[in-house]
Amino acid sequence: MSTYWPWWAGAVGLALVTINYTLTTDRSFGVSSAWDRVLHWRRERRLEQMEEEFTDDQALAEALAAATAEHFGTGAGAPTAPQVPHQMPYGESQPPPPGVEQAADETPSVTSTGPAPLVTQAALLVSIFLGGLIAAFTSGRFQLRYDMGPGFRDLVTADPVTMVVLLFLGGVLVGFGTRLAGGCSSGHGLSGCGRLRPVSIVATAVFFGTAVGVSFLLWKVI
Repeated sequence: MSTYWPWWAGAVGLALVTINYTLTTDRSFGVSSAWDRVLHWRRERRLEQMEEEFTDDQALAEALAAATAEHFGTGAGAPTAPQVPHQMPYGESQPPPPGVEQAADETPSVTSTGPAPLVTQAALLVSIFLGGLIAAFTSGRFQLRYDMGPGFRDLVTADPVTMVVLLFLGGVLVGFGTRLAGGCSSGHGLSGCGRLRPVSIVATAVFFGTAVGVSFLLWKVI
């Protein structure tokens, strides 16, 4: 039976996964957000279809005109549909209006990207499951069980029904906490802290500090 990876190898592996995901998708890495989107895949798919439809300026103008005509009517006093300005070809700049000087060091604003495509996040979740399954089989540690090991049975309970109930309630609380905090250990701890986001640093400090405190209470005090 093989041993676990050393801590530094696991850290390097997590760093490479996070960097590869960010470079590939140009978005932050997060498992809880991916799980939420996959569970609501019908809603997310409709949003993606709307975004694809409105990326075309002509389709957007036609949709606005149809919505305006439906709401205000097509009479003489009805307001005209908004006009979409002509877009310059990629790589060309449109001259500023007369009397407006553009600074030499001014750069175009970068719009924030939306979430990763739904199929990408579904592939992420499937890859996590398959990766854990392969690792368990190759290391000889694959085993179906309803507890978290001998330490859990000795410290908490050995009754299988009680163990399943406790683990289920614990999973519900973890899921609630990740949604309340806007991310989990992957979104905040790996991606957010790697990007030096203050909210991720605070969230990671809170849930890791709580885990250390509870572990100390269970193993050293109780």
